[in-house]
Amino acid sequence: MANTPQPLTTGEPEAVVEVDAGAAKHSEPSLWGLEPYQWVSISMLVLILIALFGAKVHKTIAGGLDGKIAAIKEQLDEAKQLRAEAEALRDEYAAKIASAEKDAEAMLENAQHEADALLVKAEEDSKAMVERRKRMAEDKIAAAEREAVEDVRNRAVTAATQASRKLIAEKHDAEADRALADKVIAGI
Repeated sequence: MANTPQPLTTGEPEAVVEVDAGAAKHSEPSLWGLEPYQWVSISMLVLILIALFGAKVHKTIAGGLDGKIAAIKEQLDEAKQLRAEAEALRDEYAAKIASAEKDAEAMLENAQHEADALLVKAEEDSKAMVERRKRMAEDKIAAAEREAVEDVRNRAVTAATQASRKLIAEKHDAEADRALADKVIAGI
């Protein structure tokens, strides 16, 4: 049979066993000189060995996994504890913030009352100061008026004195003075 396909081979040529199946020939593949049933037997033996010795490996792997599980549980418990502490701190700080906000509101309200009181006091003080300055101005005006009146009186007296001197000097002579002096002396 010239047209029969040949199996692909890599490396060494394989031994081929021909079986007579009547009119056609059938060849069985082999690898490294072992027949397929021998490969199946070797595979079963390896599987059984893995099952026997793998139990110990399984126990070791299971023990390692149990240890990791215990460590993870411990970490989870620690995380729960940390979370509880964090929540307690959060609640504590929330209470502090609320207290601080209340204190700030009270301080703001107190400051507003103080500012209102200062404003009222400043208004009263400014009114009192305006009233004092008004009185001082009125007193200065009154003093200036008194001074002006006094000055006018003094000028009037001075003018009257000068006018009377002039009149007396013009109308009275030495004899009129003597007669006037005699009259005053007689009246005493």
